[in-house]
Amino acid sequence: MVSTSLVATKPWQDPDAVPFIEFRDVSKSFDGVPAVRNVNLEIYRKELFCLLGGSGSGKTTLLRMLAGFERPTEGSVWIDGVDVTALPAYERPVNMMFQSYALFPHMTVFDNIAYGLRRDGMPKAEIQERVEELLHLVRLQTFGNRKPHQLSGGQRQRVALARALAKRPKVLLLDEPLGALDKNLREDTQLELIKIQESLGVTFIVVTHDQEEAMTLATRIGVMNEGALVQTDEPHTLYEYPNSRFVADFIGDINLFDGVVTESTDALVRFASSEIDAEIVIPLGLGTPVNQSLWYAIRPEKMRLSREPVNQDGNQVAGVVHEIAYLGDFSVYWVDLDNGFRLRVSRPNISRVDAFGEAWGERVYVSWDGEAGVVLAR
Repeated sequence: MVSTSLVATKPWQDPDAVPFIEFRDVSKSFDGVPAVRNVNLEIYRKELFCLLGGSGSGKTTLLRMLAGFERPTEGSVWIDGVDVTALPAYERPVNMMFQSYALFPHMTVFDNIAYGLRRDGMPKAEIQERVEELLHLVRLQTFGNRKPHQLSGGQRQRVALARALAKRPKVLLLDEPLGALDKNLREDTQLELIKIQESLGVTFIVVTHDQEEAMTLATRIGVMNEGALVQTDEPHTLYEYPNSRFVADFIGDINLFDGVVTESTDALVRFASSEIDAEIVIPLGLGTPVNQSLWYAIRPEKMRLSREPVNQDGNQVAGVVHEIAYLGDFSVYWVDLDNGFRLRVSRPNISRVDAFGEAWGERVYVSWDGEAGVVLAR
């Protein structure tokens, strides 16, 4: 039974929850070439949902179909219980914030935000109140009379956000909204986006190719590849329990190697990997038959370095440190195993002095707990 508090914050875990946005068997082709393939997706009210994928994965096409700029070749799009597939963009309760921000250079910040409200004939006093409210929301109260060229990249981004929110859409679509910002500003703006979304309760759908951005922003992430939606989950679940080699490799750094099951019981699975020339022992019954080929995926931070072998059953290899990258909060070690396979191991820099900080060329042992990785069948 799902708790009431959990359902309130995670409606996707409630089988009785009603989706706010639905893609039903949606496909889209351009000149016979498929861009989106049979996507079924449910997004709930007040979510900050991210569509994540590389170039050409179909994520922006899916967003444009929701906005009304493209029409599905097959399937239907629903918003708040209404089939909007045939509705033009201007009749949908949706607004879109583009990567370029598309601010009017000759207008002030105030006029940029007020533009859509004036086009709709809103009374002047209401426009003044609405724009001032939005300027306060994006922390630009004193910038109303400036022109876009007088603003920083982060400030222009916030003006574009305020303009997109001015007409109070039910859904705000953001296409690579932070791509033009530098790293520090992008991180600050990510937190601002989350605060604004939570304070307004508007459903945000963000398209990005940046996995770190998606992991920071999203309540859930939909990973796309070659037009298909390959996994939809919360960030933690995507990272810890990817459902395929593609997702495991796409989200974060990973060590992947294949193996063949040599023993399978209710208590453990044991399989041999020729890639790392080692035996992997998983202390869980997975119901996999003997001789089945599997993949084992394990994150670099879940592996340990030592100069002496660890006394344990399996899950251990030996090699030589090929390279070390010091990245401030953690260091990455590339270890060449005796058979030539290269593992990536990371260690947090808790102390200023790392026992392995100058271990180039040293022989080391890499070990891990059996449950630290994940078994993949595809």
